Amino acid sequence: MIGATRKNLGFLTVWLLLFASSSVLGQSVQSQTQPDKPLHMLVLGDSILWGQGLKPEHKTWYHVKLWLEKNTGRRVIERVEAHSGAVIERSSLTDNLISSNPEVNVGLPTINDELDEAVRFYSDASQVDLVLISGCGNDVGVQNLLNASNTGQVDEMTDAKCGKPVENLLRRIANVFPAARIIVTGYYPFFSAETRNDFVVKALARRFFKTQPDGAPKMSSKEVFERLKVNSSQWHQTSNIKLSESVQSINAELGRERVMFVKVAFPATYSFAASKTHLWGFNRSPFRMTLLLLSFGKVLLPSNDEARKQRTASCNEVYKDQPNATAEEKKERKSLRLFCRYAALGHPNTKGALLYADAITEILKSSFIATAALNTP
Repeated sequence: MIGATRKNLGFLTVWLLLFASSSVLGQSVQSQTQPDKPLHMLVLGDSILWGQGLKPEHKTWYHVKLWLEKNTGRRVIERVEAHSGAVIERSSLTDNLISSNPEVNVGLPTINDELDEAVRFYSDASQVDLVLISGCGNDVGVQNLLNASNTGQVDEMTDAKCGKPVENLLRRIANVFPAARIIVTGYYPFFSAETRNDFVVKALARRFFKTQPDGAPKMSSKEVFERLKVNSSQWHQTSNIKLSESVQSINAELGRERVMFVKVAFPATYSFAASKTHLWGFNRSPFRMTLLLLSFGKVLLPSNDEARKQRTASCNEVYKDQPNATAEEKKERKSLRLFCRYAALGHPNTKGALLYADAITEILKSSFIATAALNTP
């Protein structure tokens, strides 16, 4: 174990090297040379780091900001480009819809577009100290991941979208922001063996996910649920592997560890509708459940996230019916509008966001300790 004096010296050395400041873990010591120079943190990616359904003060990046301020004694200025629905690259499946509300799950701007916007914003790219990034989930697509007919194909889809595209994106970020540490966050399993497969979850699966293969015998709800659990597990494992490999590849090119992958520990009990869920779900208050039962399922349960009302208003605007739309187009818009309203389902709630933040700060601390051990005589 590193002694207290040695560890404090190591932390001081690493903060000086990485952030040009003096800090000791658990203390806030102002830099003697640049006491008023702030740290610049850039947040890129999709709904995970945007913080779907969360108030600003509950988002992962905000927790990381507070941690940095506490442990460096310096002000942190964040720039958040991440938004719900963001894909890494445009494709034939990406529509042209945009929204001024990052809660609305649209593919544009892409994460590469977010990076371009950040480059335009910073007058000096070398001033960016830390970049947080999450991405590739929307490129694979939740409708593909939670499609009972796709079991067995999840690995292939994840390999295609979370491999080279992520590697290319990280290479761009590293080149554009030469002084920044880059943190890549992993994903989690949506369903698990701990998810309660009650009538509410079954209704969710029927309404939002494809539960029956085309032209195949109809599956029972139990078989559908088993397949969705397998898909979730495959996605969790394979995405972590591919993202980690992409990080390792870029670090090898750079010749040093500037990019770090954060694998978030996510036990089965934290999954959707589980006993200790860390994900947004439905508002199952007695009043709401009574309405659901009395309406024979026609009245939908609202989501229990913190941004539901504001997101619903934006969803209604983005997906409003267009003049001269056909009946089929109106039906499609209605479906997209509903999916948008419930976009927070399955995303990290306040506990989940804190879990992500703790994982990020822990890997930062671990990297500091490792560097200190190598550089301390």
